[in-house]
Amino acid sequence: MFEQSQIQEYKEAFTIIDQNRDGIISKDDLRDVLATMGQLNVKNEELEAMVKEASGPINFTVFLTMFGEKLKGADPEDVIVSAFKVLDPEATGFIKKEFIEELLTTQCDRFTAEEMTNLWAAFPPDVAGNVDYKQICYVITHGEEKEDE
Repeated sequence: MFEQSQIQEYKEAFTIIDQNRDGIISKDDLRDVLATMGQLNVKNEELEAMVKEASGPINFTVFLTMFGEKLKGADPEDVIVSAFKVLDPEATGFIKKEFIEELLTTQCDRFTAEEMTNLWAAFPPDVAGNVDYKQICYVITHGEEKEDE
């Protein structure tokens, strides 16, 4: 289901979330990791709902299975990149922020202003207003940014 490099990335994520290092992700682990990310007022009901997404205790195998189920149906990275390439006729690897924003806020399942703000916070354009769509595709399919080589 996953490449070895992806499994390693998920293992690292699991280790970060498993704050008490007992091999199981609990409500307390989720509360602690969310607090480290600045989300201090998470309701107990929200944490309960997160933990209940699993059929039992969330060990690494369950964690990996949950991600597999969430990603099932997601296109492979090369397919998503190819879709973006249609919008990049000069094959620069970048698309203008304004163009992406216009498409995402006026077509099909329209993004809200908040969703656009979140998108640009996660994938800020360069000083010329260009967005690296290959980076977006990588994160969609792998869950985190590529490390510079």
